[in-house]
Amino acid sequence: MNPMRCLIGCVLLLAVQLAAAGPKIERWQTPSGARVLFVESHSLPILDVQVDFAAGTAREADGKAGSAALTHALLDLGVPGMDETQIASRLADLGAKLSGGVDMDRASVALRTLSMADKRGPALDLLRQILGQPLFPNDAFERERARTVAALKEALTRPDAIASKTFWAAIYGAHPYARQATPESVSALERSDVIDFHASNYNAQRATIAIVGDLSRAEAEALAADLSLAMPAGKPAEALAEPALPSGGERRIAHPAAQAHLLLGLPTIRRGDPEFFPLLVGNYSLGGGGFVSRLMKEVRDKRGLAYSVQSYFHPLGQLGPFQIGMQTKKEQADEALRVTREVLATFLSQGPSEAELLAAKQNLIGSFPLRLDSNRKILENVALIGFYDLPLDYLDRYQENIERVTVERVRAAFSRVLRPGQMVTVVVGGE
Repeated sequence: MNPMRCLIGCVLLLAVQLAAAGPKIERWQTPSGARVLFVESHSLPILDVQVDFAAGTAREADGKAGSAALTHALLDLGVPGMDETQIASRLADLGAKLSGGVDMDRASVALRTLSMADKRGPALDLLRQILGQPLFPNDAFERERARTVAALKEALTRPDAIASKTFWAAIYGAHPYARQATPESVSALERSDVIDFHASNYNAQRATIAIVGDLSRAEAEALAADLSLAMPAGKPAEALAEPALPSGGERRIAHPAAQAHLLLGLPTIRRGDPEFFPLLVGNYSLGGGGFVSRLMKEVRDKRGLAYSVQSYFHPLGQLGPFQIGMQTKKEQADEALRVTREVLATFLSQGPSEAELLAAKQNLIGSFPLRLDSNRKILENVALIGFYDLPLDYLDRYQENIERVTVERVRAAFSRVLRPGQMVTVVVGGE
């Protein structure tokens, strides 16, 4: 046996054994059809609840780009008997906080509240109304639509936003993941479009409820049942089609900015792909590990072509993107692209060195407990596991799965999903 590999295995096995295991996750389904994941924790008198709906931008109807984000923005701006000011005051009085967001796959609404019955009861009542009975007041709709249009117009002046929009459109083509709001598409939306989007997508069959905090299992079951009963039963979301891979090529867009923005990538993996861990470990060495990554050393340290360069995999319900991104002086854009492609080609053929592999594993394993050091972080991980139907021991085996990665597995995984001939390049800057 290779002595270096033996040493690597012993060191990492010890690290895995010493590291804390993931939280105990319980799973069930409400009578209304919502999936529920629960982590009981009495260390703080806090309750965190997150409801994820299959209501991301990929679920927007043709010609209605922007309706997912606008619907989400209006949820807490009016319910029966309360306007947005009263809702905000009520939350403040209870010491509760709402948050959330929208991406391609899901729309999320999260509530943090004190766990005492006199606080959590009213806070959860308000959450039920926000999810199941939003009024979408016309004045709030007009205001938020105008605000969104203004933000989109402003973004069209920024090279980073232009590059991102062009990149997503290029790698996903006609797939729903390519759908992006424009000033024109949002201006054309009517209040009825928001009402229709909510009715079609915010239902119990499309909901995943994650609960973390100071609650018993029986209390969590009652909470989840009440929340799901506040929603229409609805229908489960249909699976999205797998996106076709792009044909490669470059898109260059002129911009007066001094810096050129460069993006390279293509769709690669979905959530739950068994090769996620080799790709995660390998990408740390390629471009995800900051100053220790190859891209940073070759592009920044040796040649001074960029202040920062990074790469990442972003798995989704369907094939999510791999992306390399950087900014450089516009007269250096071609050289930066050449060096980046050379580094990627070498990595695809050779994979990481044993030393790079060890450094990547040590960092990913050593930093893992920081991903679970608060109820909020636990909630985010549990919500992801629930929405994407990952194994309940996903967090328990996370470090073990990293420790098992080898150079050969990294090289095989990268060769399977990264096809240089089909990678799209976007350059925004210069003439």
